[in-house]
Amino acid sequence: MAPTQPADWCERYRPASESHLIGNNGPRRRVKTWLKAWESGRPSKRGILLVGPPGIGKTTIARAIAKDRGWDVIELNASDARNAASIRKAAGEGAMHHSLFNIGKENAKTLILVDEVDHIQGGLGVMGEEKIRKMISGDDENTVSTSSGDKGGKAELIRVLTDTKNPIILACNDEMGLWGRGSNWSETRTRFEKVVEVIKMTRVRKQEMRDIARRVLQAEGLTIDPEGMDILVKNNPGDLRALIRDIQAIAVGDGSHINITSVKSHMVDGQRDQQLGSFPGLDKLYAMRSAKTAREMAVNLDQSPDDLVSWIAWNNSSLFSNPNE
Repeated sequence: MAPTQPADWCERYRPASESHLIGNNGPRRRVKTWLKAWESGRPSKRGILLVGPPGIGKTTIARAIAKDRGWDVIELNASDARNAASIRKAAGEGAMHHSLFNIGKENAKTLILVDEVDHIQGGLGVMGEEKIRKMISGDDENTVSTSSGDKGGKAELIRVLTDTKNPIILACNDEMGLWGRGSNWSETRTRFEKVVEVIKMTRVRKQEMRDIARRVLQAEGLTIDPEGMDILVKNNPGDLRALIRDIQAIAVGDGSHINITSVKSHMVDGQRDQQLGSFPGLDKLYAMRSAKTAREMAVNLDQSPDDLVSWIAWNNSSLFSNPNE
């Protein structure tokens, strides 16, 4: 029996090899060179920080290049693991995975991929070793997942990057989210840059967007009005993930051909703010005058509920200066 295809077209057509990737050639070469260095030892900087707008393929590039080298990939979302204990636990699992599944594989590595590290808040304060051990073992009143705040998350991440025997790639949309908005952001950046190579990625070009969209359409047996394609590309500037999801959403009720009328209708109904570098539609969401209209707005945002909650929590401190607001 053939394996079931992923329902999400972004996953269905995620490139499994570097040969299928388009765009960001310079950053890709740097990632490839860095990963290759791990096969002959440990590079001076044990981590990479990929920075760029959402939907441009940061984690896809890392996964594809690692797969070409025969490496396993463990992916961790920093939105779910933001304190010292959760990061320590994930790093330990990555090392164990490498030991168990790479026996007999010469030069094989396990790549630890940590997405959305700009969601890790707080400063560089260190959580006590005893506290971390108790949380991981379950002896503490707070478990790894329920510990409040992000205590020690950044400091622990730097420690892991300093000591790791496995390559670690971090990814974020906004590097200032990781450095922090306070007066100590420069110190945080300096500390991280000692252990990570920062690689900035760019938005996917319009022609590259069209090429990838046509590849997906052809694979699904679909055609599209040229004007409809232009609208989709224009309304998803450099965001491949959003473009593919739009195509999938429209195709569900449009038969084998996507016409311009359906595209326009979808764009009007979507009500998505495509501003890059900030949460889509967040300003509009905060401006809603009632819970009902805010809920309707949230439903139409191109974000999962978990991402929405994370972004609201992250932005509250900068939007509300009065703690009683």
